[in-house]
Amino acid sequence: MGYIHCCGALRECRSFELKSDEKFKIKELSYLEECPVCGHTVLQLTRVDLFNNISVYRINNKKAKKFFEKYSNQIVKELDKYEISVPIVSGKFYLNYNEYGRKKRCYSNLSSMKLGLFEDNL
Repeated sequence: MGYIHCCGALRECRSFELKSDEKFKIKELSYLEECPVCGHTVLQLTRVDLFNNISVYRINNKKAKKFFEKYSNQIVKELDKYEISVPIVSGKFYLNYNEYGRKKRCYSNLSSMKLGLFEDNL
């Protein structure tokens, strides 16, 4: 399950993985059969090329239905809600610094550090 923006909100839709080719390494097709507000059919094709550039192709109504029928033979699998989520990347970086003559480590907020302070500098 993915989401498509329609009528000012994100609408839950079906998402499919398509066969990749030599130009694109990832191709994903999101298909909203009927918007609950306006009743439109919305299709969105998202592609990532070899240089990590993202291109989005979006069509509505009759053209969307024809496009979905045309590319339905290239569908590899339907994506679940949990397969689309982006993994959270957390780093193990820390910065050693000196505060009042003691060595400390800063893990996150670099703007609050007071670098190179000694007690007699106050």
